[in-house]
Amino acid sequence: MNDLNKIKYWLFDLDNTLYDGATKVFDQVDKKMSKFISEKLDVDIEQARKIQKSYFEEYNTTLNGMIKNHKINANEFLEFVHDVDLSFLKKDLILENEIEKLEGKKFIFTNGSREHAKNVTRRIGIDHLFDGIFDIRDCEFVPKPSKEPYHKLVESYKIEPQYCIFFEDIARNLKPAFEMGMKTVWIKNNEPWASKFSDADFISYKIDKLSNFLKEINEYRKT
Repeated sequence: MNDLNKIKYWLFDLDNTLYDGATKVFDQVDKKMSKFISEKLDVDIEQARKIQKSYFEEYNTTLNGMIKNHKINANEFLEFVHDVDLSFLKKDLILENEIEKLEGKKFIFTNGSREHAKNVTRRIGIDHLFDGIFDIRDCEFVPKPSKEPYHKLVESYKIEPQYCIFFEDIARNLKPAFEMGMKTVWIKNNEPWASKFSDADFISYKIDKLSNFLKEINEYRKT
C-alpha cells in the first residue's frame, strides 16, 4: 500500500460501487431501461431486452445506443430509468466514516445522472462528503470507458492523475484511468459484463468490500 501514500484525489463510480451490488438497486434501473425501449420502439419486453444488452455491449451504455440509433431524448431516458425505489437503502455509517477520513478531494464519476447519484448518496448518508459529481451529461453523453469523459473530468476538477485512485465495479472502465496514471480498484463481482477483463494488468487492486479497503488505507496512512 506504499503506492497509496501520495493519493490526494479519490474517484468513485456510483452504482454497485458506493453501495453493495447485492442491494439490487441497479436491477430496478435495468428493468426500467427495458420498459423504456419497449414503449419507445414498440417492441415486446423480450425484444427490448435484447436491444438493451446489444447496445450496452456495442456502445458502452444502453443510452448511447438509443441516442445513436433512435435519436431519443436523453434527459427523458435518464429521468425515466432512474425513477426507482431507494427506500430500502440504509445509512452506511462505516462507509461514511472511512470516506470522511480520506485526505484530499473526493468525486463521483458515473455513467448515470447527477440526480440519481444525489438520491443514492443521500439515502446511504454520504452525500455531504463529495467535492463534485461528474455525470453522463457533463461529458455530453459519451460514457465510460471512452477516453473523452476521463480527460474532461480531469480538466474540470484539475485532477493530477498520478495522485488519483479510481474505484469501479466494471473492470473495463478502469483501463483509461490506468493509462492516464491513476491507481485502479475493481470491486469484485460475478456479473459477466462487469467482470470481463478483471484479470487485466490495468487493475491495481481487487477488493471485496469498499469500506474495508478504505479502512485499510486510512490505517496504513496513519502509520
